[in-house]
Amino acid sequence: MRKIHLVATAACALLFTGLATSSAADEELRKRIAPVGQVYLDGQAPARAVADTGPRSGEQVYQTACFACHGTGALDAPKPGDAAAWQARMDQGFDVMLRNSIDGFGNMPAMGTCMNCSEDEIAEAIRFMIKDL
Repeated sequence: MRKIHLVATAACALLFTGLATSSAADEELRKRIAPVGQVYLDGQAPARAVADTGPRSGEQVYQTACFACHGTGALDAPKPGDAAAWQARMDQGFDVMLRNSIDGFGNMPAMGTCMNCSEDEIAEAIRFMIKDL
């Protein structure tokens, strides 16, 4: 009888230890697979608003959104300082360059893939890229 009691006690101890470990593992698993964001419908307030840091400079926008193409010349994007590459665009006027950047034109995607940029920030990025021409 004593052996049965010891076996039962040991089995319960293992079971509870396993449950505690399982709970910790479950919690770790929940943290790893937790969503990184939330979706909300138009008109609803976001679950957590991002603090507005104010408008970004043209250089900031260029470095974060434009450099991948304009810094490397990918997809025939004119590089800053390359007057020959910019000339045909500049001949159309700044307003046309801005509208093409906002709406997308040729290889240039709408908003230059900077979907969180304002139109003013896109304009500043263009001014940054053509400032030395």
